[in-house]
Amino acid sequence: MLEWAVAAGKVAFSLFVLLNFVMVLTWAERKQSALMQDRIGANRASILGFTLLGLFHPIADAIKMVTKEDFVPQGASRALHTLAPFIALFFALISFAVIPLGDELAVGGCTISLQVIDLNVGILYVFAAMSLGVYGFVLAGWASGNNFSLLGALRASSQMISYEITIGATVVGLIMVFGTASLQTLVRRQGDLLLGFLPGWGVFYQPLGFLLFTTAAMAETKRAPFDLPEGESEIIGYFTEYSGIKFGMFLMTDFTETVVMAGLVVTLFFGGWQFPYLQPDGFHFPGAAVVSISPLAVSIAQVMTFLVKLAVFCWLFLLVRWTFPRFRYDQLMRLGWQMMLPLSILNVLVTGALLLLLHR
Repeated sequence: MLEWAVAAGKVAFSLFVLLNFVMVLTWAERKQSALMQDRIGANRASILGFTLLGLFHPIADAIKMVTKEDFVPQGASRALHTLAPFIALFFALISFAVIPLGDELAVGGCTISLQVIDLNVGILYVFAAMSLGVYGFVLAGWASGNNFSLLGALRASSQMISYEITIGATVVGLIMVFGTASLQTLVRRQGDLLLGFLPGWGVFYQPLGFLLFTTAAMAETKRAPFDLPEGESEIIGYFTEYSGIKFGMFLMTDFTETVVMAGLVVTLFFGGWQFPYLQPDGFHFPGAAVVSISPLAVSIAQVMTFLVKLAVFCWLFLLVRWTFPRFRYDQLMRLGWQMMLPLSILNVLVTGALLLLLHR
């Protein structure tokens, strides 16, 4: 019974973090784009006259989408048209399950891992879940009975397949360095110091891999400058024939994927919940200086460290989204297949050669 309660608590906490980040991102995107374009941004929705810098807008958006008409076009497959957004959102949500928010928390003699599920192939699990999510986008375009929607769905599938190969190849270098595909174990191994004073984060071992992975991760989220599957200005998008809450679910999927990909970047390349020099019993600074703190304080510091890093990379993704214009489709494919994929393979070869030289 206790195990079920702990598991339910971890799922609830993980969803709480993920869904709140998604909600805040819908507000942050408006405010950040407004600041970059010298505008005010969201500031109208209020409760009892208080606007709180527009923070009530996500609530207003949710109410609007729930109450709008659910339109299904004539000739569409009603069942698949309804199912598609659920598939897309479901696989985006479960992808977050293997991302560790912290190490372990000891409560009343019970040790709780601050991760919903720790798989020894956690990286592969995320890739598999995100890959299955593409079925939601393809079904949405096909079931709508609209040629423009189908074109957007084809763009989504080809784009995600193209950049998933680069993502997989860049992660191979990390697995070679740290010797594990478990995200929790990988984060723990990034706690070792590099050269005696630098955090042993993945970005210092795989700088090229970080750049390639981050770029491909942005493409996987299908947001500008990689938003060709949505292409609103071209009237092309897999969700063209969607309205109301089902359109809101596709929008929520985009933001959920943004949070998941930002979480992966943090976990793989920036130490996840690792805070420099923080060990399970306190801070261990270079020079043998030790500052002891309680295990509970350590766990709180780890979770807050992960959340701050996650917020920084979500902000970075929004910054890129409002800075660069949309690629042409041929540019998108050329970037993925002719530039990023060869570089990711080269990164694996160089990593392997260096590991052989260093272990001789």
